[in-house]
Amino acid sequence: MKRNTEFVCSNCGYSSSKWLGKCPSCGQFNTFYEEEIIEKKEVSSYRKFEESKISSLTDIEINKEQRLITGIEEFDRVLGGGIVKGSLILMGGEPGAGKSTLALTVAGKIAKNDKKVLYISAEESDAQIKLRADRLDINSKNLFLIIETGVEKIVNIIEKENPELVIIDSIQTVYKETIDSYAGSVNQVRESCAQILYTAKRLNIPILIIGHITKEGMIAGPKILEHMVDAVLYFEAEKYYQFKILRSVKNRFGSVNEIGIFEMTSSGLLEIKSPSKIFLDNLQKEKAGSGIVTVMEGTRPLLLEIQALTSRRNFGVPQRTVIGVDYNRFLIIIAILERKLNLHLENQDVFVNVSGGIRIFETAADLGIAAAIYSSFKNIKIPTNLIFIGELGLDGEIRPVNFMEARISEAEKLGFERCVIPERVKTGNTKLDIIKIKNIIDILNIIKKGGE
Repeated sequence: MKRNTEFVCSNCGYSSSKWLGKCPSCGQFNTFYEEEIIEKKEVSSYRKFEESKISSLTDIEINKEQRLITGIEEFDRVLGGGIVKGSLILMGGEPGAGKSTLALTVAGKIAKNDKKVLYISAEESDAQIKLRADRLDINSKNLFLIIETGVEKIVNIIEKENPELVIIDSIQTVYKETIDSYAGSVNQVRESCAQILYTAKRLNIPILIIGHITKEGMIAGPKILEHMVDAVLYFEAEKYYQFKILRSVKNRFGSVNEIGIFEMTSSGLLEIKSPSKIFLDNLQKEKAGSGIVTVMEGTRPLLLEIQALTSRRNFGVPQRTVIGVDYNRFLIIIAILERKLNLHLENQDVFVNVSGGIRIFETAADLGIAAAIYSSFKNIKIPTNLIFIGELGLDGEIRPVNFMEARISEAEKLGFERCVIPERVKTGNTKLDIIKIKNIIDILNIIKKGGE
């Protein structure tokens, strides 16, 4: 048996015939380690399909049963409407975020619908999984537990049982016996994932694999791992909030802008179907330094509170601190306020925070951020029944944003009364008092008069 020795980057999987201090692929230092691998011909022998055939695109039929509906609306939304059959999904997250809990909940929901599910654990014993299942009130005869770490044995079990869904926990703890390296190494993770991928495609069985993440927040293992799978999900847990956010960063069968929001309770994960109401709960009637905005997360409009605080600094360089908002966008908004509204923020510490721990990636919140900063600086209270929607141009103009009707409709459902939007936007029938403005200067009178 022929063996080759090479040096592999533990961060991205780049290989070299000699040790390098800096990886030329990812730029990381001191990540190369020596590893022995089997000749590639033997490693990749499983990648051959039984037979290959050419099909015209018009001859390929797609039925409505190509997606497996889990019954968890937040999970299905993130994947674009359910799990696509034959797909390979990678879900990562920090330790304790609830990855295994979410995976077991998905397995329980599908098994409850008389569909066979295999839960393969390479980390926990069957007794530990049973304890978690009892806490989640999962008790289905269609859910089967298997404790196995060998990829070859896992593939044989999948072929024999032919389930509707397979869950593997986790990809870093399974290994191929033909590769002479420890479980979790770059070659083991890459080749194990490749064999699982070909199994999913060949048998048309969806497989969900769980992955650990590094201290930088990336999924452990080579970067090629994320390129191989069909969808990459991150299950995020904010340290100071009870909410768990399932976010898609890659999805070949749906949008990557969707998020699912959960709350961890004593009986498991609870879906938050109306997150806007949760984020805006217990708001005061009016307060200084606060602006309510509507942002889009995929197809879902979210109403969030932007909190701003300005404080005079008598010496030193003023601080600019933001949480949940793009820092460069935040600096642009401050520059617009200083130039167009003549705000003297050069000696002010400015802090901006998005309540609820949500991160905003779009520009529709610009107007709300500007209103919150101005309100805090002037110490003018803004009614919390007032919504701000609009993008700020460098000249101070208020620009329209997409999905305006969906944003206004969500605000109306939650009982808001007024909405400040760009002048060029056409609105449909709504009970909201629509206030249209053209320039950032126009917002002065609105804030001073409390939106009247």
